[in-house]
Amino acid sequence: MIDVMIEALVDAAIREELIDEQDRIYSRNRVLAKLNKLDFEVPRFVSELSIPELLEQVVEYAVGADIIEPILEEKDRFMAEIMDIFVSKPSEVTRHFNELLETDVTAATDYFYRMSQASNYIQTRRIANNITYQAPTRYGTLDITINLSKPEKDPHEIALARMQPTSTSNYPKGLLAIENEGYSGHLKHPARANHRIIPLTLGGQPWSFQYSPYLYYNEHSILLSNEVRDMVIDRGAFERLLDFITQFPHYFAGSNADLPIVGGSILTHDHYQAGRYRFAMDDARVVSTYRSERYDQVDIETLYWPLSVVRLRSNQKEQLVMLANQLLGYWRDYEDTVSEVIPYTEGVPHNTVTPIARRRNGRYELDLVLRNNRTSKAHPDGIFHPHADVHHIKRENIGLIEVMGLAVLPARLKTELEQVVHYVAGEDVDVKVMHQEWADELRKKSGDPKTIVDQAVVDKFVKGLEDAGVFKQTNAGQERFDTFIRSLLSHVDKVEYGTPRSGMREKTN
Repeated sequence: MIDVMIEALVDAAIREELIDEQDRIYSRNRVLAKLNKLDFEVPRFVSELSIPELLEQVVEYAVGADIIEPILEEKDRFMAEIMDIFVSKPSEVTRHFNELLETDVTAATDYFYRMSQASNYIQTRRIANNITYQAPTRYGTLDITINLSKPEKDPHEIALARMQPTSTSNYPKGLLAIENEGYSGHLKHPARANHRIIPLTLGGQPWSFQYSPYLYYNEHSILLSNEVRDMVIDRGAFERLLDFITQFPHYFAGSNADLPIVGGSILTHDHYQAGRYRFAMDDARVVSTYRSERYDQVDIETLYWPLSVVRLRSNQKEQLVMLANQLLGYWRDYEDTVSEVIPYTEGVPHNTVTPIARRRNGRYELDLVLRNNRTSKAHPDGIFHPHADVHHIKRENIGLIEVMGLAVLPARLKTELEQVVHYVAGEDVDVKVMHQEWADELRKKSGDPKTIVDQAVVDKFVKGLEDAGVFKQTNAGQERFDTFIRSLLSHVDKVEYGTPRSGMREKTN
């Protein structure tokens, strides 16, 4: 039976254009070597399972033959080592990517994306386990994902990982470091033998382009600095984001903020995220437009969105970067005690932005989402962070992906929300204490229980986003936002408030 699986895997690799027919015998023999098999009989029939399904069969054989331990990390490592047999060397992947890039940028990314899926680097089978749906809100149709991509470890696996000695090695330098390309991995570091990256130049610096192994949206990509350094949002970041979308105009690119609470999970490596997806934030309606005398080629807009967004649009990339840098510098020091925005506590900064860049109708767009990571006794997790009433659904950081309108929710909710649905349907079931009050309110509603719960989850996500907004979507909040923009433009243009030439709201929709 294993011979059938091996030959089917080789066939699938040929079908997916990872290898050529000429590579059949070589590839088969390399797989046999990994399985410590010295014999092989060409099967009369070949399985039509997918590559991930075939890999699982091969891995189970390896476990049964005592080649690997029956733990998740060892299985993943072995799968990656098997697929590395079928994946071209980095130089060959880059060469083909660049050849396509010369004539068709979309063909280049299509090739790399397909290869990353076919090689099982992108975990398509596990991603399919995610629970995803969309639901309407007053801000547009938002996306919900309950992340089930990463299998939970059993107690034995957790114990083994804890017993593993802490490595003193600085190799690879982190989860995003370029040294991960081809790295075997171990209990405390994911397998990357089948991983490939594409070298890029962004803002005159060496960067790299790869896909995320656990996609949250179409063509979810990661751009990473070849130099391992802390994340920072500055003029250089704006230049690199716009440089990327100049080279890849069919993608957006954005960065998590560079401070804890409002930032991403990896602040120790400068990196961005990109992809080919239209988020609800892309279509947020414009509330107000402004003009700057100095940067007269840039449209300045605020949006109807739960967080506070300044959208800059222009054909002039240099003006866009200069104004964005001015806005960032001004916001870093901006104080509005009415809105609880305080820029520093004993010299520790609180204000930053989450930037998102895209091309639309040939123009550049740069969204700057105002963030503040200050905490208080009332809100120890963050004043501008999902508040306690949302934590039973979403307590994690509001990062780049959430900012744009896609919720990434924890795996625990799969079971917990199923219980809530049964409870709302009137069944005699227990729900988690953290959900009880919420579930009691939902039980009073009429309609399909699943639909009621799904919409209520989206409503909680919206509330968490609104909590993260520094200037609320209220009349008072938008007046404070308007004051900030006018103050910024007065500072930028060096003119007094109220002059007709700058700092004036042109229209309100």
